[in-house]
Amino acid sequence: MEQSTGLDEMVTIPAGDYQLGSDRFYPEESPIRQVNLSSFRIDRAPVTNAEFARFVQETGYVTVSERPPDPVLYPDLPPEEKIPESVVFIPPGPTVDRRQPLAWWALIAGADWRHPQGPQTSLDGLMNHPVVHVAYDDVLAYADWAGKRLPSADEWEAAARGGLVQQDYAWGEEMTPEGRWLANIWQGPFPWTNLQKDGWYWTSPVGEFPPNGYGIVDVCGNVWEWTSTDYPISGGEQDRRIIKGGSFLCAENYCHRFRPSALMGQTLDTATCHMGFRCASDLD
Repeated sequence: MEQSTGLDEMVTIPAGDYQLGSDRFYPEESPIRQVNLSSFRIDRAPVTNAEFARFVQETGYVTVSERPPDPVLYPDLPPEEKIPESVVFIPPGPTVDRRQPLAWWALIAGADWRHPQGPQTSLDGLMNHPVVHVAYDDVLAYADWAGKRLPSADEWEAAARGGLVQQDYAWGEEMTPEGRWLANIWQGPFPWTNLQKDGWYWTSPVGEFPPNGYGIVDVCGNVWEWTSTDYPISGGEQDRRIIKGGSFLCAENYCHRFRPSALMGQTLDTATCHMGFRCASDLD
């Protein structure tokens, strides 16, 4: 399926009452609740590398991953670590303890949106893939340039459900109906072996999989997506925002969060190889 991703391609989500959350998976998804939302528009697909490149070309914007770490947030950082870097998934060895997730993540100098797997990589063949390595300030800057905003977590979930009520996935209750893979996720024992039954190891082009009932694509898997909603934190922690949707690194046997109700909290200055965004807007 080929998916156009023009800046003006948005879907209108109707106003009304939406049943959000789940009591069947992770604690942060509960309780199931009903929310009333005004009508809004949301991007049909995540923002692509091509779209983000246009933004950078027109504005000269430099992303968080392309700058040294903020000295206000990291005052005690050694000089040798004050370099631009971002978080990349590195497949671990066979003996890694899966209870230690930092074992397969690495801060890589020179990894950024132009170099998604490190400084020796590029965007060749990836222009219609979701942009990654974008921190919260980056997505706000893009949204402002595009005359849009970020969706709230409730808006994002209502749109991702595609009109379905209390179904686990954007397409229904079964993860693989009739044996079909309908999202870019990890198949096999994570984090060691991705069997690529869905056809992809890393990100996939937006629209590679069928849309949901609202015509929206990539709300399950591919890349996590920023929202504007605060994530609850304890005193002394850095501010976080809710991210939604899961990514190509989510598996049924680990981080089963490629579902509309699932969520995580992400610190504002964090950028990774599996996190992107889409925009929303109010109705005129």
